[in-house]
Amino acid sequence: MSEHVEVPESHPRYLSLLTRHRIEEGVDKGITSRQGLIAQGRGEAFDYLLGERTIESADAAERAAAAYFLLADHAVISVNGNVAALCPGETVELAEATGADIEVNLFNRTEERIERIAEHMREHGATDVKGLTADARIPGIDHERAKVDADGIYDADVVLVPLEDGDRAEALSAMGKTELVIDLNPGSRSPRTATVPIVDNVLRAVPNITDHARDLADASDAELRDIVESFDREAALDEAESAIRNGKFD
Repeated sequence: MSEHVEVPESHPRYLSLLTRHRIEEGVDKGITSRQGLIAQGRGEAFDYLLGERTIESADAAERAAAAYFLLADHAVISVNGNVAALCPGETVELAEATGADIEVNLFNRTEERIERIAEHMREHGATDVKGLTADARIPGIDHERAKVDADGIYDADVVLVPLEDGDRAEALSAMGKTELVIDLNPGSRSPRTATVPIVDNVLRAVPNITDHARDLADASDAELRDIVESFDREAALDEAESAIRNGKFD
């Protein structure tokens, strides 16, 4: 069992160490799979190359994501084990700021793990967590991530999918959904499929989307549509790739 460690914010590797400890605790609690440890390490490598910062194009993507949330008829935030471990409270705040639902969706799905994650999200303020019913399926997927709630992800017009599997990202896109993806690798299928690819650490991205949503709360639909229409996804992906390739070590 990992021990709880307080990481001082003054530590130069604060965010990285905090992330590692949260993932370890998630595994100990049974909400994060061991494969999630590997995924976290891969993402951390890209974040290091980005300079562990939110680049300008990522902030623009987060603002566009907030606008899509506010324009949505039915928005859903998809939560897996890593998201539940890393930013449960921040995810609940985003849901509250945008009126989005929260739904648990897992590749390594068991009923026990689904319930543990749902309870973990409730402990952090969620009042209603979807994903336990699993009475609908995403077409074209043969594994457990196909199982979704009929009144959740299946019905949604806008879905935020942090730390996503590429095949489900493609399947959601094929269903015609507006897909907002948080992924530190601009070359993976998920951001390349997304309507809005957000190349940023989920610990920075989720609160940033919330902040933008609050700032845009009084914006008209026309203003929100202007934001989403002016967002250039290809330019955002190109800038993220360039930042990673040309990043300098301090």
